[in-house]
Amino acid sequence: MEAIDIELGASRIGKYQLIRRLGEGATSEVFLCQDDFFQRDVALKRVRSAALTDAVDGPVYARFFAAEAALVGRLQHPNVVQIFDAVADPVAPYLVMEYVPGTTLKSFCRPDNLLPLELIVEIGFKCAMALSYVYKQGLIHRDVKPANILAITNAQGLVTDVKITDFGSVLNLQADATQVHQVGSLAYMSPEQLEGEVLDSRADIYSLGAVLYHLIAGRPPFEANSQAVLMNQIYNQTPAPLTGMRAGVNQAVDEVLQKALAKEPKDRYPNWDAFAEALSDLIVSHKVPRGHLQGVLDSERFNLLRQLDFFVSFGDVELWEVVHRAKWQRFPFGHSLYKRGEEGRTFHIIAQGSVEVFRNGKRVALLGAGTSVGEMAYLAPNPELRRHSTDVMVSEPATTISFTPETLGQLSPNCRHLFDEAFIRVLVRRLHAAHEALAHPRRIM
Repeated sequence: MEAIDIELGASRIGKYQLIRRLGEGATSEVFLCQDDFFQRDVALKRVRSAALTDAVDGPVYARFFAAEAALVGRLQHPNVVQIFDAVADPVAPYLVMEYVPGTTLKSFCRPDNLLPLELIVEIGFKCAMALSYVYKQGLIHRDVKPANILAITNAQGLVTDVKITDFGSVLNLQADATQVHQVGSLAYMSPEQLEGEVLDSRADIYSLGAVLYHLIAGRPPFEANSQAVLMNQIYNQTPAPLTGMRAGVNQAVDEVLQKALAKEPKDRYPNWDAFAEALSDLIVSHKVPRGHLQGVLDSERFNLLRQLDFFVSFGDVELWEVVHRAKWQRFPFGHSLYKRGEEGRTFHIIAQGSVEVFRNGKRVALLGAGTSVGEMAYLAPNPELRRHSTDVMVSEPATTISFTPETLGQLSPNCRHLFDEAFIRVLVRRLHAAHEALAHPRRIM
C-alpha cells in the first residue's frame, strides 16, 4: 500500500488529491479531497489500521466498513449523503463520500445555541422523509444522532438543509452476511435496540424523536452519569414534558415527540410517513410559532406537490428535486402569465389558484391546481411552435411551479422521465376534451 501520512506531506490517498484533514475519531479519520475525474470535492473516511488489527474489536470495525461499502451508489436522496466509492485496502480501507460543508446538529444541542423551534420541526420532517427512503431500500440506520446529521448553512450561519450520514451501523434487512447487533449511541437508542431484539423502522423513529427532543430541550430525553442508570431510565422512565422548557413549545409538540419516544414500538408511529405527517401538521396547523422562517417551508411545498394530480406518479425523491429546483412564484388576480405571440421560455404547473386561457378575446379554458400551462416551451421542436397562440391570465391568485428547458435539464433522468409522462397525460386529456367539444358541443356547453 502507498504510504499515507498527512503529517509527512502526502499529497494523495489512492487516486484522490488530498486537501486537508476534516476530523478524526477513535477508529477513523476524515479528509477533504479532490476527485480529479469528476472535478468535485469529496470527503474521504479512512479506517485506522490500528483499529482493524485490534484483537477484540478489529472484526467489528471491518464489518462496519463493509456495511457502508455495500451502499456505494445505492442511496440517492437529497437529504442523504451519497457514497461514491469504497476501497478495501488491506491496511487502511476508505470510503469516498459526498462532501457537505458545514457542521453537524451536535453543535445545536447546547442550551446556549438552540435552533428556532419551527426550524427543528422542519429538520425533523426532512430527516423522517430521508429515513423513510432509507427504510424502503431495506435499511435501518441504527445510529441516528445529532453528530450523524450534517447541517448545511448559508452565509449568515442559518441552517438551510440537512443530510443523514454515517451508515456504518446500518442493518441491511436484505443481506445474507452476518451483521453486528446492539450497536448505536446509547442516549438515542430505543429499548428494543438495547435489548438486541428484531428491529424495524420504529427503532429509528425513536432515535429521531430523541434527536428532536435534544434539539428542542438542550438535553437528551434521558441523561445519567453511568450507563446502567441511563439504560434503566430508557427502559422505565418517561421523558420529561417539553412544555415549559422553552418558549413556543406547546402540548401538541410534546405529544408528537412523546409518541415517537414510546417504550413499546406498537405505541409509536407505525411508519415514517405517519411520523412525517405529524411533524408537518405542526407547521401547517400553526402549532409552532413562525418567528424566523416567515417564508414557505420546504415541507409545506413538498406536501403541496403530493396533492397535485400532475405529480401523482412522482416518488418522494423526485418530489424533493422539484421542491429544490423549481422556481416558485405567486401571481395576483389579472396578471398576464403569457401573451399571444410571445415566445415561451418557461412552463408553469399551477399549485394553487387558477388561470383563464383566451383565444382572440374568447375564453377557451379555465385551468386549476394540478395542471400545466406553457409546456410547449419544453416540448416544441422549433422556436416558431414555442410562440404562444393564446393569452393566459390569472383568474384567482395563483402559486405556480415553473421550469425552463435548461433548469429541467438539471433534474435527474428519472425525474425528467416522470415530467414527460405527466405532460403526455395532460395532452391526452386536452385532446379528449377537444374531441368531445367537437362531437358533442351541447354537452360540453
